[in-house]
Amino acid sequence: MKWIVVLCVVLSLFNNVYAQSYNKAVKVEIITNDNKFQLLRNGNPYFVKGAGGSSEYIHRLAAYGGNSIRTWGTDKGKEILDTAGKYGVTVMMGLWVAHERHGFNYNDTAAVRKQLERFRTEVRKLKDHPALLVWGIGNEVNLNYQNLNVWNAVNDIAKMIHEEDPNHPVCTVLAGIDKNVISAIKTQCPDIDFLAINTYGDLARLPQHIRNYGWNKAYMVTEWGPTGHWESLETPWKAAIEETSTEKAAVYKSRYEYSINRDKEKCLGSYVFLWGQKQERTPTWYGIFTDKGEETGVADVMQYLWRGDWPRNIAPVIYSLNVNNKKVTDFLYVKSGDTCTAKALAFDPDNDKLTYRWEILPESGSLKDGGDNEIRPVSLKNLFKGNQGHAAISFIAPAEKGAYRLFIYINDGRNKVATANFPFYVNN
Repeated sequence: MKWIVVLCVVLSLFNNVYAQSYNKAVKVEIITNDNKFQLLRNGNPYFVKGAGGSSEYIHRLAAYGGNSIRTWGTDKGKEILDTAGKYGVTVMMGLWVAHERHGFNYNDTAAVRKQLERFRTEVRKLKDHPALLVWGIGNEVNLNYQNLNVWNAVNDIAKMIHEEDPNHPVCTVLAGIDKNVISAIKTQCPDIDFLAINTYGDLARLPQHIRNYGWNKAYMVTEWGPTGHWESLETPWKAAIEETSTEKAAVYKSRYEYSINRDKEKCLGSYVFLWGQKQERTPTWYGIFTDKGEETGVADVMQYLWRGDWPRNIAPVIYSLNVNNKKVTDFLYVKSGDTCTAKALAFDPDNDKLTYRWEILPESGSLKDGGDNEIRPVSLKNLFKGNQGHAAISFIAPAEKGAYRLFIYINDGRNKVATANFPFYVNN
């Protein structure tokens, strides 16, 4: 019995020591030397190799060389911090600031104050977690806004965080970069430690924009990825044309190397978008994974960018997707009930046997701005003719007039996938 008592005492002491260390904040700060900014964590240089997303794939992020994950709000904040800490990953913790475009009035001082105090409660809950890296105030509150009082509210939140938490820097996250917005932030937000920017097709010009617009502090790229749907070529029926997963992989690599990795003076790192999957214009546009958890070639590229080596198993490569012998920029119109043919050309770098999965969706009727929640269209059934598991298939054009997309998922049998889609329009 004595050894059991001794063991219980030892375990109790261990748990007390663990709990004390677990609840101890890790100091994070930004230093500058010869006009070069650097993020330090526990006194050591820390360049952010991060991704925006949920905790679902944090283990893969860590395995591929990523070191941080970004949230947009504090929902499940403690759970995400715990999971991140388990894998040696840090968290940029978001505070979801209300948007003017959603109806919030920044002239309503009582509502603004209530929001501030709600954030104070959240900051007090999470500020001492060792996995916490920085605070992100809001996400794209400048999108379609007019009331400049929002920046006063942002600065009040930043000031409050510094009062409650002296160990973690604070930023606000912008939709793109604009000279007038930068001017307003410089004037109204002196308590912001660094700037965070979400940018896609314009990423290559971001370092120059930062300097041209007079931002003299550090910055971080908090969303970047494929060419945005608002930046892409459109069909005559206003359907944005999406890059294939193979094209995206090349885009991610070139944009990172040309901008994020080259700005050694002001850039503190980045969070790639999206370490997960979501419906935004399509189910495949921004997710590095599919809704089944399959990894696209972008995941391979991120390992190379973060770790410097390629995975042993590389995702399939898709060269082309044609429908009725036309390419996507031919803007295909068909008649309802027509028999159409589709063909994909792909190969696997590891010579794995490829399988093909096809799907037809109506064009999304739930289009939103700024990443707001969209509803995934329902897949149409009984349109394919014969075996669908091949690179070439036939399908019947839907009966109802309107815009549709044909999707293909090409899997290597080892959870790697190539994706593409082809918008087309059905006339009666």
